[in-house]
Amino acid sequence: MLKVKIAEIQMEKEQAFDIRRKVFVDEQHVPIHIEMDEYDDTAVHFVGYQLEQPIAAGRIREVEAGLGKVERVCVLSEYRGQHIGVLMMNEMEEYARTNGIFRLKLNAQTHALAFYEKLGYDITSDEFMDAGIPHKSMEKVVS
Repeated sequence: MLKVKIAEIQMEKEQAFDIRRKVFVDEQHVPIHIEMDEYDDTAVHFVGYQLEQPIAAGRIREVEAGLGKVERVCVLSEYRGQHIGVLMMNEMEEYARTNGIFRLKLNAQTHALAFYEKLGYDITSDEFMDAGIPHKSMEKVVS
């Protein structure tokens, strides 16, 4: 059973960072200086646990009043295909709604566009490169 929680203590944040390093740096070859950025200090981090084992991560940051940006959503490779990403996104959207964030945007890797479209996100940009990976911007109203 998956439990998603906000990383409230440093150990939980480190678990989120470790998952991100495994997925984005080790697996997708994103340079560490791009993956770990200045927003890590102020963003709200989420960790997904299966039987107390951290297996998924993501973060939200408010970029302007009522507008949040979902970033760094990832699931360890051995746990993909089990709807864990959906559960992570549902929890992050619920956090946004209850904290006065009514619109969310994100930059999705193009291979993940269908995943976010099924969750109600609309494409809002042409394709662009970020860390050498093709992306498109997407948005959703969550109120």
